[in-house]
Amino acid sequence: MAQPPLDLTLDAVRQLFQHALEFAASQVRTTHEADPDFYPMYTRVGRWKHDGEQWTDWCKGFFPGIMWQLHRYSGDPWMREKAELLSKRLESKQHDRDVHDLGFIFLSTYLPWYELTHDPALNQVLITAGKTLALRFMPKGRYLRSFVAPESLFIDIMMNVPIIFRAARETGDPDLFELAKAHCRTTATYLVRPDGGTAHEGIFNLDTGEFLKQTTHQGLRGDSDWTRGLAWSLYGFGTVFTYTHDPDDLNIARRNADHFLERLDDSFVPPWDFDVPEGPDRIPDSSAGAIAASGLLQLADLVADHADPADPEAARRYRAAALAILRALCQPSFLADQTPGWEGILKRGVYHFHKKLGVDESVIFGDYFFVEALCKALALKTLSASPGIGSQKTTSA
Repeated sequence: MAQPPLDLTLDAVRQLFQHALEFAASQVRTTHEADPDFYPMYTRVGRWKHDGEQWTDWCKGFFPGIMWQLHRYSGDPWMREKAELLSKRLESKQHDRDVHDLGFIFLSTYLPWYELTHDPALNQVLITAGKTLALRFMPKGRYLRSFVAPESLFIDIMMNVPIIFRAARETGDPDLFELAKAHCRTTATYLVRPDGGTAHEGIFNLDTGEFLKQTTHQGLRGDSDWTRGLAWSLYGFGTVFTYTHDPDDLNIARRNADHFLERLDDSFVPPWDFDVPEGPDRIPDSSAGAIAASGLLQLADLVADHADPADPEAARRYRAAALAILRALCQPSFLADQTPGWEGILKRGVYHFHKKLGVDESVIFGDYFFVEALCKALALKTLSASPGIGSQKTTSA
């Protein structure tokens, strides 16, 4: 297991994180001013605009989502103005039945917008998006189907199912709540492994609902540790726990986190799959690191609020690991601040290794969760990760 450094009280670390946020704001402004109608997805040789395929249209919420994060952190009115503009253009996707990613699209845009204004019309968009996502539920098998096929369940959906829980809470609909909970239990049973690792995809028999096998589209193998999927699960089950208050959900998030940290080396940035053998294909995925860092900061708060007598240092451990990952991502090998002409924020991300989409490039979801994690870290009372420090709280970021 990688050992987090214990010197994170230094003002230099706070300055490092603040510099990264300032650089992120500059990159976002430059990208938007170059093309006000553009929603980045992944770069090619460091450039956002190209003719590469999407595979699926799931990323449009992240660019305005970064703007919302930066506005909430700094109060910059330009960021809010452009975030509203780009978020509003996504409104019709509340009815989109072709993707399983409505949580990614709307929780990063309409949720911060609603939290700022309390406009009921914005809340209604969030509710409708949650209800639309629920239409993907397969009663035989009891899961939300992925975009690729009705028999397919993706681990990614754990980051999207919270929008259904939220719709259930806002409307008081118990059936909607139970549907979302059923999806989580199915995912926990068939995609989360006993050691805390996760599969990318599960395949079901459509006639009987019987689970058939674990497989993957983006991991090395069906039985390997695709790191971004593991980070989605870690973060997703933690978020689900805030709705269900079911200890099983928190325990799964912790198993995922412990497994992730057990396999993470002292670089603190994971490879795109933990099981890729040493060689030219074993490259880092900064996006998996950024997602995990933000999820670990959330998990540290949840564990602090629900103390485990058997592991009193858990909150401190998760927080220390998250800060160590962020510090690694702020170095020039990952942060693009010293790479002239690079248009993203984080280099060395991986979108789809096998399709050769966004490999060793910037990916907009990595940039989003990096900014989110930096905002959470800078909201801590201290950046200390030294022994005995474990009670600091993050604020909503």
